[in-house]
Amino acid sequence: MVVSRGKAPSAQETFLQMAQAAGLRSRLLVTLGLLVLVRLGVFVPVPGIDRAAFSQAIQSGTLGGFVGFIDIFVGGGLSALGIFALGILPFINASIIMQLLTAAIPSLEDLQKNEGEAGRRKISQVTRYVALGWAILQSTLLSLFLLSPFAEQPGFFFVFQTVVALTAGSMFVMWVGELITERGVGNGASLLIFVNIVSTLPRSLNQTIQLAQAGDNRVAGVVILLLVFLAMIVGIVFVQEGTRRIPIISARRQVGRKLYLEQSNYLPLRLNQGGVMPIIFASAVLVLPLSLTQYVSNPAFVQFVNTYLNPRSGFYVALYLLMILFFSYFYASLVVNPEDMSRNLKKMGASIPGIRPGKATTEYIGRVLNRLTFLGAVFLGLVAVIPSAVESATRVETFQGLGATSLLILVGVAIDTAKQIQTYVISQRYEGMVKQ
Repeated sequence: MVVSRGKAPSAQETFLQMAQAAGLRSRLLVTLGLLVLVRLGVFVPVPGIDRAAFSQAIQSGTLGGFVGFIDIFVGGGLSALGIFALGILPFINASIIMQLLTAAIPSLEDLQKNEGEAGRRKISQVTRYVALGWAILQSTLLSLFLLSPFAEQPGFFFVFQTVVALTAGSMFVMWVGELITERGVGNGASLLIFVNIVSTLPRSLNQTIQLAQAGDNRVAGVVILLLVFLAMIVGIVFVQEGTRRIPIISARRQVGRKLYLEQSNYLPLRLNQGGVMPIIFASAVLVLPLSLTQYVSNPAFVQFVNTYLNPRSGFYVALYLLMILFFSYFYASLVVNPEDMSRNLKKMGASIPGIRPGKATTEYIGRVLNRLTFLGAVFLGLVAVIPSAVESATRVETFQGLGATSLLILVGVAIDTAKQIQTYVISQRYEGMVKQ
């Protein structure tokens, strides 16, 4: 096979390696097999529940928008009430909690930064225990919620068996995600969410086609909506891959009799540090009051939520954008620490041209990071608002499940997985060179 040495692998080389290289092929087969297994488990029913009535309640929206929001990320598992109804969400929640605790608790931060691989394994183990506790809590709340209107035989045994089934299913999905990360291709948890979101696309496409065939001048609206989605996908790719390269210079140094001259390099800062997390946090916070209206009988609270926190109101959109901006800065502060960067540059004997080491470098990196975070937050706000606005303008609402969060996850996971496959292809290329 002819390869382009020193260059990124072409599409032809990538597909040939996926078909011929035994190591990459086995990883792909393991990944696909485990993903299919998890999708099949979504439809294995939890006993003792009237699933038809529950699914109808979710589709009609009587259970609140938060349940439908969560159902997107478990691929319809919540509406189907399968044993994998919670999916990977408890593990995702536990990972977010551990990220926050690591930034807040010095001992956990020291464990992550200074203990190396052993420290990261300890944090991973703690994350699993937190995920177990979170799964038990979520399954208990869900079983109590299902107890009265949807349980065929309400009682303690129903709650117990539902908690055991849902918790065991969630822990199995977490194990499958870690197995994909270790022996497959890509990040297991991200791929599980990716597959769950993709599984909702055929239904949305079918509804869109039926809407276009029904006439009523909807064809133009469908075409406009699809073009907007394509444009948003292209924009997401550019922003996700966008980086600000801060030039750095390593000082000349002498090791023994050998003199190493100055070397120019750069410090990459991503435009969107938080990824999809700011939108997830903002959406979860704003959807919660809408869900509480189903259980709170205070007329003033219900009227306030329906008037000002309605997704179609201007106040809701403005508050949504402000919360995305806030969580973007919050998450960027967790991911990147300018003081640590400045300290590491000083230890390596590197500096930014025209900037003094120490406090001046910290302030410079902080200013650049603030500007990048603002631009990334503005982009996230546009991605969050534009699809909903176009759906309202075109009156084509069959893609309601495929919003800003779903688009960012789909594109981000696809990019990361493609990069990892290319890494395996490059490693196979160099192994072939060594054998020659």
